[in-house]
Amino acid sequence: MAFQPSDLWNWRGTVGRGKYVAIGLILFAVKHNIDRVIGITFDRPWPFVNYWFFDEPGGIDDAPFARWKFYGLLVAVALPFIWTGVVLTLRRLRSAGLPSWMVAFFFMPFLNLFFFLLLGLVPPRAAGGERSRSNFGERLTNTLGRMIPDSQLGSAAMSLLVMVPLAIGATLLSVRTLGDYGWGLFVGLPFFLGLTSALLYGFHRPRSLGGCLAVSLLSIALVSLALLVFAIEGVICLVMAAPLGAVLAVFGGFIGYVIQRRPDYSAGAAFQTCALAVLALPVFMLLEHRAQFSPPLYEVKTSVVINASPEKIWPNLVAFTELPPPDERLFRTGIAYPVRAEIEGRGVGAVRRCVFSTGAFVEPIEVWDEPRLLRFGVTAQPPVMQEVSPYDDLRPPHLENYLHSRRGQFLLTPLSDGTTLLEGTTWYENRFWPGAYWHLWSDHIIHQIHLRVLDHIKHLAEQKG
Repeated sequence: MAFQPSDLWNWRGTVGRGKYVAIGLILFAVKHNIDRVIGITFDRPWPFVNYWFFDEPGGIDDAPFARWKFYGLLVAVALPFIWTGVVLTLRRLRSAGLPSWMVAFFFMPFLNLFFFLLLGLVPPRAAGGERSRSNFGERLTNTLGRMIPDSQLGSAAMSLLVMVPLAIGATLLSVRTLGDYGWGLFVGLPFFLGLTSALLYGFHRPRSLGGCLAVSLLSIALVSLALLVFAIEGVICLVMAAPLGAVLAVFGGFIGYVIQRRPDYSAGAAFQTCALAVLALPVFMLLEHRAQFSPPLYEVKTSVVINASPEKIWPNLVAFTELPPPDERLFRTGIAYPVRAEIEGRGVGAVRRCVFSTGAFVEPIEVWDEPRLLRFGVTAQPPVMQEVSPYDDLRPPHLENYLHSRRGQFLLTPLSDGTTLLEGTTWYENRFWPGAYWHLWSDHIIHQIHLRVLDHIKHLAEQKG
């Protein structure tokens, strides 16, 4: 169907997947170049990844007027593009025989990428309720149909047998070949795994919602088990990733269920969607690797009140004696924990070493304002954990160079009642994506490390006092 100007604002009727993808790509290119011009005008670079990943420091409430104008102009320019995107998506959903409420996924950051891809893959609903058929991969579709049993148990087992090895291969591509623990691995992989497992499970006929969700969850569980058994990952990383992976796998399984509930659903459509999804994931991982996201700098601050003067507390900041073995359950899992602190020299330029259970942080002193502020950089750090695994000395890539401590400080503030507020702060970078999820874990871990150190300093200072 030829393009007509009304396609940009009319929500009635339908639109094919070819036109939907073509108009979407053209509008994205136009929108991105307009935003780039706006960025140049305000001296603010605007790479295309800013639409899904944005880490400019500072909030809008404390932004200067120039930033208000910048963001206001971006929003004003975006409004007509949002309208066009919504109406095109509604028409594409109507064409594909999918419920119109799924347009809500248009506004979900990053997940909307997979949603757009899905709408580009799902064939249109055939007229008159006739099941749509595609010549694409017809021979492979027939072969796969003979391989997948018709029974619920057999189709579930075959869907897992097909998808789990492919998911392991995608994991190895991301982690071992590209060195990325990114969106493709933690968002794209579980979503597509849940989607394709559910579609293959319903290859011959639509299955129940509960069955699709169960197969999706089982697929992510089996992939996790295989990563552990084949010494690709350890228990701690898998446990941390489990909540995100399970939610996205269920989401993918739900979308697979919705697709197969179409009246004209066919095995050919299922195969086509699965095949293109399997091909799209490694392509996306490669594009993400090329984008080279810069991790934001996070800040974690923890404080305690000590019944002692800053002068009595200060020596214990600079260096402290051996801590007792940890009682915290977190540190008994293998997460690195502080043991003692040592220092060579005095004042700015001295080198502090905070010894952890896995090695030492090397911390050159940058500010020595006794007895108020001790600030230091970090030039070397040990592995962040000792992974729990059936294998000795498992060292997956994320143990080093993915969680970077950049600097830290201790700040002492005298209080009116004679006590002292001690604040410990760490600034760090986390190269796991999505950052909004992973920094919740890393913030919690660093906060627990702070508490272990600050409570020990409090004990030493009050004991001497």
